[in-house]
Amino acid sequence: MPMTTRRDLFKAMAVGALAAPLQGLAGTASTDTCTSRVPGWGRGIEGQRKADLGDGTYRNPIIAGDHPDPSILKDGDDYYMTFSSFLSYPGLVLWHSTDLVNWAPIGPALHKNLGDIWAVDLCKHGARYFIYLPANPTGNGWSIFVIWADDIRGPWSEPVDLNIRGCIDPGHVVGEDGRRYLFVNGIRKIRLRDDGLATDGELEDAYQPWRYPEHWITENFAPEGPKLLWRDGWLYLVTAVGGTAGPATGHMVIAARSRSVHGPWEHCPRNPLVRTQTADEPWWSRGHATLVEGPAGDWWMVYHGYENGYRTLGRQALLESVEWTDDGWFRATGGDLSKPLRKPSGGKAGVAGFALSGGFEAERFGVQWCFHQPGPDEDKRLSRDGDALILAASGTSPANSAPLVCLVGDRAYQVEVAMELDGSDVEAGLLLFYNHKAFIGLGFTSDTVRTWQYAEELPWARVPRANKTPRVRMTNNAHVVTFEYSHDDGRSWTVHGTRMEVSGMHHNVFGGFLSLRVGLFAVGKGAVRLHDFRYRAVAESVEG
Repeated sequence: MPMTTRRDLFKAMAVGALAAPLQGLAGTASTDTCTSRVPGWGRGIEGQRKADLGDGTYRNPIIAGDHPDPSILKDGDDYYMTFSSFLSYPGLVLWHSTDLVNWAPIGPALHKNLGDIWAVDLCKHGARYFIYLPANPTGNGWSIFVIWADDIRGPWSEPVDLNIRGCIDPGHVVGEDGRRYLFVNGIRKIRLRDDGLATDGELEDAYQPWRYPEHWITENFAPEGPKLLWRDGWLYLVTAVGGTAGPATGHMVIAARSRSVHGPWEHCPRNPLVRTQTADEPWWSRGHATLVEGPAGDWWMVYHGYENGYRTLGRQALLESVEWTDDGWFRATGGDLSKPLRKPSGGKAGVAGFALSGGFEAERFGVQWCFHQPGPDEDKRLSRDGDALILAASGTSPANSAPLVCLVGDRAYQVEVAMELDGSDVEAGLLLFYNHKAFIGLGFTSDTVRTWQYAEELPWARVPRANKTPRVRMTNNAHVVTFEYSHDDGRSWTVHGTRMEVSGMHHNVFGGFLSLRVGLFAVGKGAVRLHDFRYRAVAESVEG
C-alpha cells in the first residue's frame, strides 16, 4: 500500500489554492499581525535604508546589501571604495564619498570576464590608480591580476596577469626601501616591479599571525585580507583570521607592526581588535578591515559583517571609529555596533545610494544590473529600445541560464517589472536568486504561469493564463516572499497561491559567499522585452 507523504498532501492543497488564487494585495496581514521591532535607519531614495540619521550620527551598514571585503582609498578630500564582485559582470563597482557615511556608485572598473573575483586592493601610487585582484578565470586555480587607470573614474585598463598563482587577497604597500610589495593570504609577500605591473622576486613568508585560543568558536584559522599602512615610522599590518562565514563568532580583526616591510613583526597586545562575541549581537562574523584617516584627521576602520538573522543579504559594509593610544597601537571604539555612532567630523555629506526604479539604460549595467556567471558572449543577449531592455533567451531553465541580477540592501522590499514575450517558446520571469542551485520565482510562457522553488520547477503548480502582457510583482517581507501578477498593466492583481520562505538561502548552506538578489531571466527560444522596473522598501512585519 503506497504511503501518503506530507509533500503529497501539500501538493494537493497547493493545487487547490492555485486553482482559486488568494484575493487582495500581497503582504495583507491577519488581524493578529504585529509589527516587529527593528532598529531605526535613515530612509533615502525609494525608502531604502541609509546610514546617515541626519542628527550627526549614523547606524551601520554604511552600504547595505552584499558589499564584502571593502577596499578603501583616501584621495585628498575624496574616498573611494570597491568590493569583491564574485561571479557578477561587469564587476568591481567603485563607490565615492566625502564623509565616509554617505556613498554613491560611480561605475564598474572591470569589464572583462575573469570568472570568480574575491577580495581586492584599491590603491594609488604616484598619480596612477591600481586595483590588485584575485581571479579564477578558468575555474582551475587562482592568480593575482591588476588593472590600472590615470583617472579613477576610468577608463580602466585590461587585466594584467601577475602570475602569482594560488593566492588571494592582495594588499599593496611601499616599503621603507621605496620598493612596491604585495602581501597575500598566508601571510606572504612578493616584490613588484616599479610600475606595479609585474613581479620582481619570489613569493615568501612574511608574518606568522597571532593565534586565538583553541577553544574559541571559529570557522577556521584562515589568515587573509592583509592591509598595510605607515604611521609614525611604524608599518601596521591589519589581518583577518577565523574564517569569513561559519559561526557568528568566527571572523575577527588582528594587527601587527614592524619598522620594516621585511619584519620582524610584533603582535598587537589588544588582539583581536574586532570580533563578534555572541550571536545576540546585531552583526556577525565581523572582519576583513582596513584603516583609513577621516576628513578631520581622526581614524576609522571599514570592514564587513553579516546582519543578525539576514545572512541572505550577504556581508555588508560597516564603519567603526578607531582611537590611537599612547603606546602607538590603536583600538576600535564602536562596541558591538548596536547603537547609533557619531559621524566622522569635517566631511561633507553627499548622495547616499541610488534609485533602482526606472528603465534599463546602458549606464545602469554594472552599477545596478549585471549577469551572474555569464558565458564569454553573454552581453550579446542584450539589446535596447529606449529605456526597455530586450533579453534574448538562453538555456532551458533558470538553473542553466545566466540571469540578470540586482543587489538589494533592505530587509523588506517590493519589486515589480513589466515584460513582453517575443516568441511562442520563450519563458521569462522574476526570481529571487542566490545561485543556480538556490532560487525561487515565477516564469511566464505564452499560456502558463510556472512556479520555481527549491531551484526547480514545480509542474503540479502550473496555472493557465491568457496570452497577454504580464506584469509581475514580488514582495520579500523579512524572508517571506509573496508573488503577484497582472494582465491589465497593474489595475488588478492575482496573488500567487504559494508563499515561500527564503531565510536559509545563504552562504552557510549553499557556499559561494553570495547574497539573495532580484533576478530576471529568459529561457527557451525567443526573447523578452523588459521595462518599467520598480523598487521600494516596505515596513517589516511578522504574520502570526
